[in-house]
Amino acid sequence: MNIVSKRFANNVAVLAATLNIGMLITAAPAMAARLKDVADVKGVRENILIGYGIVVGLKGSGDSSAEVTSQSLGRLFEKLGLDVKNPAGIKSKNAAAVIVTSKLPAFARAGNKIDITVSSIGDASSLEGGTLLVTPLRAGDQNIYAVAQGSVSIGSIADGTTKNFPTVGRVVMGATVEKDVDTNFSQKRSVRMTLHSPDFTTAARLAVLINGELGGKYASARDSATIDVVVPFNYAGNSVEFLAAIENINVNVDTKAKVVLNERTGTVVMGDRITITPVAIAHGDLSIQVGGTGGAAGKNGRVAELKSGSSVSDLVKALNALGVQPKDLTSIFQTLKSMGALQAELEIL
Repeated sequence: MNIVSKRFANNVAVLAATLNIGMLITAAPAMAARLKDVADVKGVRENILIGYGIVVGLKGSGDSSAEVTSQSLGRLFEKLGLDVKNPAGIKSKNAAAVIVTSKLPAFARAGNKIDITVSSIGDASSLEGGTLLVTPLRAGDQNIYAVAQGSVSIGSIADGTTKNFPTVGRVVMGATVEKDVDTNFSQKRSVRMTLHSPDFTTAARLAVLINGELGGKYASARDSATIDVVVPFNYAGNSVEFLAAIENINVNVDTKAKVVLNERTGTVVMGDRITITPVAIAHGDLSIQVGGTGGAAGKNGRVAELKSGSSVSDLVKALNALGVQPKDLTSIFQTLKSMGALQAELEIL
């Protein structure tokens, strides 16, 4: 039987306040997350592939004078048996030089199809309607793992306006995997789990939950990001079944208190229990007082008075009601943090 935590995560809600439109949105409390959603298994990851290719069939929207395109077309013609006297002199606005990128999934096998992204590197104005010619895709070890080819799509067009960049396109299932990704995963005697967001509390909780599920001391938290798990004897040689047995364990993820502020839009994202200690701040014609006995108002100024123990969301609502602009909001939160009144990490975008 799976060990499932009976408690919900601490009531962590996300509040988004966009001051210039006067809107505050509260999200529902977060629930416990599955192990597979908060951590990765070391060695189980996708790999980046890259290649250089040519897109042809463009309606006069290709490269006008890119030397690399002319050279590539010359080599292509030679491979096709054409006698080209001056490859560098080839010019065709129906072709474009491109970089092709893709992601090779973990455990990919020869014959699998993967999506690719095609990006112009010359002065082509659009890849719409073009066809990517055969393009080998290499990984960081310089080995060829896939070969790409296909019709390029640049996205939908509505009301005469192209929604995506016309010089970047996609080919769905446009590459065929040619080489297996060999991991020898099933023979592992131990696995290492890596948390997406390192946290000592979460790591310790996961180790306890995994041990409870397996019925012994198999997991240990190595640090705030890493949990090492020994594969039990009854799962020897079958790491796949072993991971399937533990990846759906639910854990209450513990995170640091954090406030994220976008100073361009005035959007604030935070947990709902981040408090502000008693403080008084004067900013231009605005006076802010948290706790205290009142009397923070200037003669003609705007005033935000909050009781002791108020949260960041309470402050945002009060500032929103006063029409505070994003640039002022940034200064206020920076001051709160520097004074030690904001009990959370502050990140400004």
